[in-house]
Amino acid sequence: MRFELTTDQQDFAASLESLLAAADPVAVARAWAEGDHAPGLRLWQRLADQGVSALLVPEDADGMGATPVELVVAFEALGRHAVPGPWVEAAAYLATELSGEARAAVAAGTVVTVAVPPHTPYALDADVAQTVYLAGSDGVRTATAGEPRASVDRTRRLFPLTPGPVHDTADRAQEAFDLAVLATSAQLLGAGERVLADAVTYVKQRRQFGREIGSYQAIKHQLADVRIALDFARPLVFGAALDPTPRSVSAAKVACADAAYLASRTGLQVHGAIGYTQEFDLSIWITRIRALVTAWGTPAFHRARILETLRTS
Repeated sequence: MRFELTTDQQDFAASLESLLAAADPVAVARAWAEGDHAPGLRLWQRLADQGVSALLVPEDADGMGATPVELVVAFEALGRHAVPGPWVEAAAYLATELSGEARAAVAAGTVVTVAVPPHTPYALDADVAQTVYLAGSDGVRTATAGEPRASVDRTRRLFPLTPGPVHDTADRAQEAFDLAVLATSAQLLGAGERVLADAVTYVKQRRQFGREIGSYQAIKHQLADVRIALDFARPLVFGAALDPTPRSVSAAKVACADAAYLASRTGLQVHGAIGYTQEFDLSIWITRIRALVTAWGTPAFHRARILETLRTS
């Protein structure tokens, strides 16, 4: 079976790529990490105007939103450009789990975030969200954020929450969680692709002992291993988008986490000492990948969930 995007999906991907390439997302991410959220919020609204925040929200009560394939297309682009903000929380989880006016607000581009213990115990970027939610067995509650916790990714600020009253929901918690996992997988895939592309560009420019380091077989093999890992992960992501079952989205998350982490380690190794510095752009994707590997369920959790579904099928 071949997974190919439709013409409309390809046009959507091209429009996002054009928007993000012109938005200087690296500068946006650096400003976000320093606490200057204005550029990131402007980019948020521009992406919302492109329909990213409304992908899973139907236009009317009897209609259907976009398919998860469009979600994957969008979030791969967000990962490739390291766009900051609680996009998974808003456009994947809350766009699915909320109902009524709250869901319409998400579709319109309102910045919201959520914590879903135990796999997502903290709310991402609660300091910039207009509404903060806490999901639990009794539904979704509005919540108040506490003091932020540090993350390995400086663009991610994590907040513990104090629950408030129960909010009306669409009662689709499992579906919402799986779509958030799928969106995170797509972000990892996009980030891994960006690190690989930057690493390939660098090894063609960096010279050592009179020749480009990319001409050495050992480096070629390392980069080829990353290429293979990403190529094997991609069909799992789009397969899960066509049929987002717990098994398929967990398989996609495991594969994308492994591939992106391999890309980050290889990219860091071929760049050498410069790759460790915050001033070098590569660090934005390396730390983002490290944070996303365990976001919305650790690899151990998703491997266990795959095993459980195989046992019971």
